[in-house]
Amino acid sequence: MTAATASTQATTSAPDPAGSTTATTVEFRALRKAFGATVALDGLDLTARPGELLALLGPSGCGKTTALRMLAGFERPDSGQVLVDGQDISGVPAHRRDAGMVFQSYSLFPHLSAADNVAFGLKMRRTGAAERRKRAHELLELVGLPQHADRFPHQLSGGQQQRVALARALALRPKVLLLDEPLSALDAKVRVTLREEIRRLQQELRITTVFVTHDQEEALSTADRVAVMRDGGLEQVAAPSELYDTPATAFVAEFVGTMNRLPGVMADGDVEVLGQRLPVRGAAPAQGPVDVLVRPEALEATADGEGRSRVLTAAFHGSVTRLTLSLPDGATVKADVPSHRAATLPAGATVTVTLPQRPVLVDGPTA
Repeated sequence: MTAATASTQATTSAPDPAGSTTATTVEFRALRKAFGATVALDGLDLTARPGELLALLGPSGCGKTTALRMLAGFERPDSGQVLVDGQDISGVPAHRRDAGMVFQSYSLFPHLSAADNVAFGLKMRRTGAAERRKRAHELLELVGLPQHADRFPHQLSGGQQQRVALARALALRPKVLLLDEPLSALDAKVRVTLREEIRRLQQELRITTVFVTHDQEEALSTADRVAVMRDGGLEQVAAPSELYDTPATAFVAEFVGTMNRLPGVMADGDVEVLGQRLPVRGAAPAQGPVDVLVRPEALEATADGEGRSRVLTAAFHGSVTRLTLSLPDGATVKADVPSHRAATLPAGATVTVTLPQRPVLVDGPTA
């Protein structure tokens, strides 16, 4: 199902099982939080748009989980605000916030069946038994587990348990869905399947979702936009393709995807690298040595008997083969080439390495 199809179906069909209404805006405004001497958030400003899936991506300790816990109500900010549809909820207790949360560890009640786990929040709100059963069935149908309603958590696989946890989070018709590394405990194949399912449901239900992950592939393949965090602040927020193709900083460039560092020299606003002169994107020193940041797929390796670079290894990755190249100055870089060309570039072959004539990101002193 495409995003457009899901959107059309959600608009024209009967109300969905999650009972979603007008999509919600979430805003972190100048958010600060410290735990002793450790600053977890340092003035975070970030907005999740209505109906979008916003991924918070970054290394451990960057503040992404702290931001999510503040939105959930499990932590209070030292200063700043958390707003939902323009209303400051920073002081509202967690149980009074209209948010559904899915944790890494599933957190299902082991003594309750899948259906009873899904209906637990409804029971706490004194919803009638018949309505609880109806909604539990609807939501288990939504996540593809209607036949597992009577099974207990120990009778379910990890992926099935996480689907039940997702259904439980949606049971109370939350305005916002919060996902805290929900797939990291699963094996690779199940993780890919379930992230596609989460994305399908999120688009179909049009629910504003904040997804915390340290997995760049997960963020890029799932989110409408990705917010890359570092040391409690925001490095860049952008659509996945923009984040990958035009990273704003060297940190983003190297955290998202594979990135080479090639030695270059600034000269009158351009950079000289691999014997070429290229324009520069973003801040750069006027003169002097810099590192040029280049994706493997941007490097062109051409077999050349008189070439000054050499193929060290060639690793097959399906449609692409990744070459490890030794440059004339001894630097080692990665280059991705179509696999149908790899036969002409075996280990030991001499090659000429070039870059396309387009702006590149450099890293070096700017003062």
